[in-house]
Amino acid sequence: MSYRVAAPDEYLAITGMSVKTVKITKAAWVWPFQRCMRFRITPHDYAMSLQAMTKEKLQFLLPVVFTVGPDVNQRGANAAHQSSHHSETSDQQQHDEDDNYISSNRREDRGDALMKYAMLLAESADKKTSSLVHLENIVKGIIEGEVRVLVSSMTMEEIFTEREVFKRRIFRNIQSELSQFGLKIYNANVKELKDAPNSNYFESLSRKAHEGASNQARIDVAEAQLRGNVGESKRKGEQEREIAKINAETAVQKTDRDIERATAEANLDTRQASLSKDVEIARVEARRALESKDEDLKREVEVKRAAAEIERLRATEVVKATIEREARQQKADAEAYAIEADAKANFEKSQRETEAKAFKTQKDADAHTSAEFNRTTKTADANAYKARQDAEAHQYSAQLNAEADLAIMLKKAEGMAAMADAYGKMSTAFGGPAGLLQYLMIEKGTYVQLAKANAEAIRGLQPKISVWNTGSQGSGEGGGNSGIDTMRNVYQMLPPLMTTINEQTGITLPEWQFGKMNAGMQAMQSENNGKINGSK
Repeated sequence: MSYRVAAPDEYLAITGMSVKTVKITKAAWVWPFQRCMRFRITPHDYAMSLQAMTKEKLQFLLPVVFTVGPDVNQRGANAAHQSSHHSETSDQQQHDEDDNYISSNRREDRGDALMKYAMLLAESADKKTSSLVHLENIVKGIIEGEVRVLVSSMTMEEIFTEREVFKRRIFRNIQSELSQFGLKIYNANVKELKDAPNSNYFESLSRKAHEGASNQARIDVAEAQLRGNVGESKRKGEQEREIAKINAETAVQKTDRDIERATAEANLDTRQASLSKDVEIARVEARRALESKDEDLKREVEVKRAAAEIERLRATEVVKATIEREARQQKADAEAYAIEADAKANFEKSQRETEAKAFKTQKDADAHTSAEFNRTTKTADANAYKARQDAEAHQYSAQLNAEADLAIMLKKAEGMAAMADAYGKMSTAFGGPAGLLQYLMIEKGTYVQLAKANAEAIRGLQPKISVWNTGSQGSGEGGGNSGIDTMRNVYQMLPPLMTTINEQTGITLPEWQFGKMNAGMQAMQSENNGKINGSK
């Protein structure tokens, strides 16, 4: 028993006791009666130059390089139990139970690429050389076969123009075959196509493309030179035109500047003259303003003197007027006080008289209200007593009427009971209810009334009675034609029957049916008329 651990680029394949097929793991205990083999999973490059033929029967060499190795990503059933292989204990019984459980529920090699590779292609380290050669032969055989099949279904133009699609199709087809062995294509490189022996197809195409490119290059150079010469001449002409235009614009602008300078100088002189005139006018106005101000000041002094004198005289008059106004005010105040005292006395007197009148009016109103309330109360009591007496009288009258109605109903019930007894005896006498009913209808004239009603209902009607004779036309005919006679009689009867229905009810049969019946009836009448005329 030993514990084996694989390198990073290796896996362990364990077979033997308690292993159904092969166990793929990185580390595990190897028990007695078990065998452990290491195999590498490093991808390898497979380069080859395939000779293939296209759909147009053109042969060529297709150099390809494929990087192929075991598929470590598709582990299948072993992936879920990979961690358990690293934590195995020395308990062999538990190990056997786990392996048996896995084997009974799902196969270890189901969908596991490494399982397929280990079982089909991997060999031990001592047979490494033969293993690699064997694997290379299988991979190259698959690649050559799939590439030739794919190339034979495509044209050369499709291979050139759809290089990426061609590469994907090669990858898909080869991968589907390699998956059976647990291999995976990590990279696929399709190099440039080459001519097969004794074939110059690509060389001719290359020469054609080279010559075409050379000719196109010379044409492009000539066109470039043409565009350069024309452009150079065009640029020179545009340069000369621009220079002349600039010189003309410069001369015009120089003239404009001279005119503007002269205008500015004239405006300056005019402005200087205007300013000089304004200065002289300002000096004269200042002198005149000074003189006017001096006169104004003198006039203001005189005015102030006159105003002071007026104020002095006014103060004297105001004192006198104030004394007189205060005297008149005192006199007016005394008169107003006397008037106010008289008015106050009159108001108090009037107020006392008003209060006396109001008290008297209140007393009168209270007496009237009390009398009116007493009168209204007595009237209401009298009305209530009268209404109560009327209600009691009405109730008593209604009670008497109800008792009278009850007595009448009782009498009627007694009469009905007596009549029922009498009718029962009469029914027995007349032999039952039917005889009694007939007697009563006769006694009350019911039959007469029914006859009158029926006569009134059919008054004015004009019934149409049709009689058809559908019997034999003569007594001398034999009995052998009875079936034909019956059909003929029915056929003769239908047209007049439909005509009568139409006249009495307004119902019309379809034209196609009723027309045939009319035609049949007319033909039958003609036949009968002919027979009658012949017999005559």
